[in-house]
Amino acid sequence: MIKIKLVRLVPFVLGVLFSVGCNSFQDVKFDSPAYRPSDPSNVSVKVSLNNASIYVMEGDKPLLVTATCIGKNDSPTPLGEFRAFNRLPRKRSNTYGFHVRGNEIIPGRRVETPKGYKYVGYPMPYWVEFKSGYGFHAGYVHPIPRTHGCLRIHNNVAPKFFELVRAGTPIFIANSFPEDTNIGKNLRRPQDYKDPDPARSYLVSGSFFDDLDTNENLFEKEPK
Repeated sequence: MIKIKLVRLVPFVLGVLFSVGCNSFQDVKFDSPAYRPSDPSNVSVKVSLNNASIYVMEGDKPLLVTATCIGKNDSPTPLGEFRAFNRLPRKRSNTYGFHVRGNEIIPGRRVETPKGYKYVGYPMPYWVEFKSGYGFHAGYVHPIPRTHGCLRIHNNVAPKFFELVRAGTPIFIANSFPEDTNIGKNLRRPQDYKDPDPARSYLVSGSFFDDLDTNENLFEKEPK
């Protein structure tokens, strides 16, 4: 099982963890606490596009609440009811990536790969598909719609989401949910989008995924 290196936060009472009000902090410390479900078959996911947030729920209990980056106006995230499938911890994009020939690495689309070059897709770790071509995955979480319809999750949080959501988990995507006014209010949002992109040579290598491997526990202990 692939697990990403996490920087742990000090556990607080569940309600405090899911309703913090500070949006200014060092991104290296960004994390969203997650809790192991009692009944994995009762887990569901709600995605609020207006609040750019993900709520992983076990019934009425929040297991993971975190920010997400949604699709742009010209490539929106689909609305509706779906089920998770095709979970891939080492997924690469089939559409966007790099044209590689020796040490030459050029960004581009797969369909535009020049003759003599090899296409290597952009890494999309912890992929959980919910509609053909659309999925959740680790990546920069911009504060504005920025994706081609996928839902990005911070690197520290994506492995938690991946563990909580299994094949068949219901996923509901809507403009808003009641959770926006309570557990989703004043949600912490990462600043990782300000970071420079890693070197292209690193992005096309297997080391990008290898460096996500760790044995740290993903879940918090339940508060007493």
